[in-house]
Amino acid sequence: MAATSISSATNKLTDRSRPLPLHTTAAGSSAARLSFANSSISIQKLAISAASRNPAPRGSAVSALKTARESEQASKPRNSDSAEKSPKPTVLVSEKLGEAGLDLLRSYGDVECLYDLSPEDLCARIGEFDALIVRSGTKVTRQVFEAAKGKLKVVGRAGVGIDNVDLQAATEFGCLVVNAPTANTIAAAEHGIALLAGMARNVAQADASMKAVILFTGQWQRTKYVGVSLVGKTLAIMGFGKVGSEVARRAKGLGMHVIAHDPYAPADRARALGVELVSFDQAISTADFVSLHMPLTPTTNKIFNDATFAKMKKGVRIINVARGGVIDEDALVRALDEGIVAQAALDVFTKEPPSKDSKLVQHENVTVTPHLGASTKEAQEGVAVEIAEAVVGALRGELSATAVNAPMVPPEVMSELAPYVTLAEKLGRLAVQLAAGGSGIQSVKVVYGSSRDSDSLDTRLIRAMIVKGIIEPISDAHINLVNADFIAKQKGLRISEEKVAVDSSPDSPIDSIQVQISNVGSKFESALLENGNISIEGRVKDGMPHLTRVGAFSVDVSLEGNLFLCCQVDQPGMIGTVGNILGESNVNVSFMSVSRTVKRVKAIMAIGVDEAPDKETLKKIGEVPAIEEFVFLDL
Repeated sequence: MAATSISSATNKLTDRSRPLPLHTTAAGSSAARLSFANSSISIQKLAISAASRNPAPRGSAVSALKTARESEQASKPRNSDSAEKSPKPTVLVSEKLGEAGLDLLRSYGDVECLYDLSPEDLCARIGEFDALIVRSGTKVTRQVFEAAKGKLKVVGRAGVGIDNVDLQAATEFGCLVVNAPTANTIAAAEHGIALLAGMARNVAQADASMKAVILFTGQWQRTKYVGVSLVGKTLAIMGFGKVGSEVARRAKGLGMHVIAHDPYAPADRARALGVELVSFDQAISTADFVSLHMPLTPTTNKIFNDATFAKMKKGVRIINVARGGVIDEDALVRALDEGIVAQAALDVFTKEPPSKDSKLVQHENVTVTPHLGASTKEAQEGVAVEIAEAVVGALRGELSATAVNAPMVPPEVMSELAPYVTLAEKLGRLAVQLAAGGSGIQSVKVVYGSSRDSDSLDTRLIRAMIVKGIIEPISDAHINLVNADFIAKQKGLRISEEKVAVDSSPDSPIDSIQVQISNVGSKFESALLENGNISIEGRVKDGMPHLTRVGAFSVDVSLEGNLFLCCQVDQPGMIGTVGNILGESNVNVSFMSVSRTVKRVKAIMAIGVDEAPDKETLKKIGEVPAIEEFVFLDL
C-alpha cells in the first residue's frame, strides 16, 4: 500500500484494542536459503514456504531451489545492460575422484583436477577456488585457509576421516567442511574382515612363501603357516560407529564372540547386534583379536602404546583399518618382538606412505595393505557421488547432513525448520540494532515456545542463525553459519537457551522465538521489559517471519525490507501524520501494525517501508509532538 493512501485508510482502523496488521505480500511465497556463496551466509527469499507447509520428498530440494530462483528472476525487471550472469563456482579436486562425482561437479561449476600438488603449490592456487575436494593424502592446513583469503567456501573430504583438515582453522575462516561417511562403510568393513581372516590363516605370508620358494625348490611349507580359528574367539571392536557395527555383524556370522568399546555408542544398537559394550581396559585385556575403528583425535592419538599393549592378552592379534595415528608404531614393533602381539594387519599408517625403512612394514608378523579400506569400485563411485552432492549442495546454500564443523540437521528436521531460519536471523539482527552500543553486548537469552518435548526440539541451527544475526551488524569479521559460534565466543558473547511448553499445534516445531539482550541500554526504550532486558518475539505465519512482540507491546508485522518503530501518545491521526511525511518523501509503506497497552495513553506503531528514508524525513518524524521515540531498523 502506497504511503499516500494511508490517510484514506485510517478511517478503516476503528478497533485499536489489538494489533492491526495492514500489510500486503507479493504473490507466491518466500523462505530461507543459507548461502555459502559469499563470505557470510545470507538469508535470501526463495519460495519454499509452500514446501515447509507441504514438505517435498527427500531429493527434491535442488529442483525446489531452481524453481525458486526462476521465480525470483522472473519477478525482476529485465535490463540487458545491467543483468550479468553469476560466475560458476570453481572446484579444485586434488586427488583422484570417480567419474560419476566429477560429472556431477562439472554440471554445476568449473572443475580443475590437479593431483599430487605440493603444499606450496596448493597454497599458491587455492585462492582461485570456491571449493576443494580431497581424500586422505592432501593436508588442508591453516596455511591453506590463510592463502585462500576468504575465497574458499567448502572443503569436501571424500571419505570419513577428517584429521587431514584443520577444522579449527576452517571454522575460523568460515569454511564449511563436509565428508562422505556412508558410501565406503561396507567396503571398509569388508576389508577389515578380510585382514582379520587373512591374518588368522597367514594368507599373505603363505602366498609370498609359495611364490618365492616353490620357484626354486618345487616344495611348499605347509606346516610353517598353521593359523588359528575364528570360531569362539573374542573380537574387541574399538569404536562402534558405522564401520565398527558392520564388522561386528560379519564377525558374529563367523561365530566370534564380539565385544565393543565406544563411550558414545547407543546401547540399544549394540544389543540389537548381540554385542556387549565394555570398558576400554576390559576390551583390550580379554580380546583375542582387536579391531580398531576409532577416529584420530587428540584423545585417541597413539592411544595404543606401550602401556596399552602391556595390558593385552599375550598372543593378541590387531587389525587397523581406521587411522594410522591411533597406534604408536614403535610401541607396536616392541610388542610384536616381545610376543605380546602375535600378529598385526594394517591398512593405515601414521605417515602415508610409510618410509622405506619402516620396521613395522618389514616385520614378518605384520600384514600390510596400502590404505585400501575404501578401494572397491562400488565404494569409489559411491564416495565420489556422495562428496560431490555435499559440495554442490553447500555451494548452493543447502545445509548438509554431513557437515563436520556446522550444525548437522537431518533433511526431515530441515524441512520443518526452514521457515524459522529466516525468523531467527531477523530477530538477532533486530535485537542488536535496538541495543545502544551493540558491540557491548555480552549476554543473550533465547526462549523457544513449543508444544513439543524439549528433548526432541533441535535448536542448534536456529541458535546459530540468531548468533549470526546479532554479530554480523556489529563485527567487521565475515560471519556465517560455520564460524558464528566461534566468533561469539571470541567476542565474549554468552548465549543461553530456554524451552517453554506452550499450548500450540504439534505440527509446528516452534510456536515462538523470543530474544532478550541484558545489561545494555536500548535505542528504543519501549523494547525494554521491566527487568531492563531488550525483548523481541517472533512467529512464523503462512511460512513468513513475523515480529509479534516488542517489549510489552503486541504487534504483527512481516519481517522484510526496512522497519520503523514509533512510540507515541495514543491519539487519533498519528497513522495519517506519519504516513503523509513518508509519502511526501516518496517512501513507500508496505505494511503497518498499531498496538497499545492502555487506551489513550501510549501506543506503538510498526511500519514497514520499501526505501530507507533520508535524514530530513527522519527529522520531520522526530519533530511530531506526540511521538516520544522512534527507531529505523534495517532488516
